[in-house]
Amino acid sequence: MRTTLAAAALSAAALTLVSAGAAHAELYGIDDPEDTFHGSDIRALSVRNGQENVTVTTVHDNLVRRAASGSAETVFVDTDRHDRGPEFVFVAGLYEGTDYLLRATDGFDRSSWGEPVENGDYVLRVRYRKDVARVVMSRAALGNPDEVRVAVRASGTRTDGTSHGLLDWVGERRSFTPWLSRG
Repeated sequence: MRTTLAAAALSAAALTLVSAGAAHAELYGIDDPEDTFHGSDIRALSVRNGQENVTVTTVHDNLVRRAASGSAETVFVDTDRHDRGPEFVFVAGLYEGTDYLLRATDGFDRSSWGEPVENGDYVLRVRYRKDVARVVMSRAALGNPDEVRVAVRASGTRTDGTSHGLLDWVGERRSFTPWLSRG
């Protein structure tokens, strides 16, 4: 049933890249295999680079509201082709009552995560019945880039409190989507 949801949420193809006319945002979507066997496992990703916002939508295996799940998502946003790695990181828990934050960063490692972004808006919405998490970041929060690409990972905690092996990247570790132009 969950794989049907993922297929319905995105394209039936394993990889879809759609570039619409100037009035529409560029959209990228990909299905991701079940590889962590935890509710936070990402099954599909779509990224829309619109005129006002960048929207990152992930479909998961079985999101739950309980904090004991430890479900979390990290979205790395690259806005500069000339500077290797991400310039922003959106960090969020995927369980009820958690918080989220968009930060500047100089890379993937936590030690490189900088101060919270103060300009622009960003929001996370989790729909537990549909196993969907949607992050919307305003263009102002990301420094008004012409194009973006993202790398996304999710993590979780087992019922015994361990988390080893519950890190799921969309695609390969630290791999980005293709560059998406502003629509």
